[in-house]
Amino acid sequence: MNMRPRIIPVLLLKGAGLYKTRKFSNEIYVGDPINAVRIFNDKEVDELAFLDIASARTGKEPDFRLLKDIAAECFMPLSYGGGVNSAEMVRELIGIGIEKIIINSAAYTKPKLVQDLVAYFGSSTLVGSIDVRRNWLGKEQVYIKGGSEKIPKSPVQWAQELEAMGVGEILINSIDRDGEMIGYDLDLIKRVASSVSVPVVAAGGARTLDDFKRAVHEAGASAVAAGAMFVFQGKHRAVLITYPNEQDTQKLWCE
Repeated sequence: MNMRPRIIPVLLLKGAGLYKTRKFSNEIYVGDPINAVRIFNDKEVDELAFLDIASARTGKEPDFRLLKDIAAECFMPLSYGGGVNSAEMVRELIGIGIEKIIINSAAYTKPKLVQDLVAYFGSSTLVGSIDVRRNWLGKEQVYIKGGSEKIPKSPVQWAQELEAMGVGEILINSIDRDGEMIGYDLDLIKRVASSVSVPVVAAGGARTLDDFKRAVHEAGASAVAAGAMFVFQGKHRAVLITYPNEQDTQKLWCE
């Protein structure tokens, strides 16, 4: 059985379109989500994550019809996050074919909900998402609601609390590195990964395959996620969907 680390494209939904952000702002339209899924199908990606950035900020329900169309096209495991705040919503998302639910704001505002979801759907269904930004003094602060509201938790403290709630996985994302393609915050990832026993997915800043390797080998991540690296090409950031082939990834983890 192949147990190499997963490489997960993260795609940002806003309305019916796909966008890419830089530091959670400066949204750039990058295409149609269905077309992107079809391309990633051809490239046989490990897993695909969709985050609805509009729902994350407003708490409004996502477009279930669009998500159903996306899930119907998707040949790989699919996760979704953005505005998830009720058991009914999770039930509907799973019903249309989404395997994992990414929870961010509701884990803080409705911790009992997370515990109920774990009890009903199982830990493997839930991914706790942590967005981290440094203030002007360099202090790490955890944010919810699409990076618009900070909470009084440190990344390590919040990761441990999410694990205690029962999430089966943690997605740790650096807002400061989002879309910048300057490499992961390895120190942040390492501190979080070493503080919990559940798998940690690194996100925010990947530019090269070597960034993936360092996140796993140096920082202890179990999987790696990226956005800009998979939708932009070259210094002018032309839109081009890419993904490393099996030969490249096998070589990456074996070196």
